[in-house]
Amino acid sequence: MNKIEEIIIGTNNEGKYKEICDLLPKNVKKYFPKEYGILTPEETGKSFEENSFIKASYFSKKMNLICLSDDSGLEIDLLKGEPGIYSSRWSGEKNNFDLAIKKIFVKMNSIKTNWRNDNTARFVCCMTLFWPDGKNHLGKGTVKGKISTLKKGENGFGYDPIFIPNGYSQTFGEMKFKLKTSIDHRYNAFLKIKKFFT
Repeated sequence: MNKIEEIIIGTNNEGKYKEICDLLPKNVKKYFPKEYGILTPEETGKSFEENSFIKASYFSKKMNLICLSDDSGLEIDLLKGEPGIYSSRWSGEKNNFDLAIKKIFVKMNSIKTNWRNDNTARFVCCMTLFWPDGKNHLGKGTVKGKISTLKKGENGFGYDPIFIPNGYSQTFGEMKFKLKTSIDHRYNAFLKIKKFFT
């Protein structure tokens, strides 16, 4: 099996791009679609797996390079798994996650006014590696935790300031980057495909 030496990261989200690059070996040459003016395809899948595959195959074909793409989101039990695959869409066209977080609090409060003890959730990530010849490989990772009643921390992106992973008292938004990226859903998904890089 040939080791991957260069790759396009299938996202235009800078926070996600940084986290994925950090997981990959330093010597792998990484390309960012935004720098080439390649827009993100419409995510029409019904699952994290399908959306991850759509992005990976699209960017791979556009650049004729191996692509690593991820689709990830937050599933809240009280909301029956929402926002799920629509996690980024809840932030609107301007990717305003303050808005998305408010939406979560409003929705949880409308179901249960005191949900402090009914706040279990998980982050899910599906990573797809896609080769220009159509070969592909998928890895899925999750991290369980709970929703904080308050937004805390300036680190990370997306829903990180309201997610407290099990076994910790800080939200992902409060954690140092190195700690967060060594325990989160993206890291757990990457472990399943790491063999293609080492």
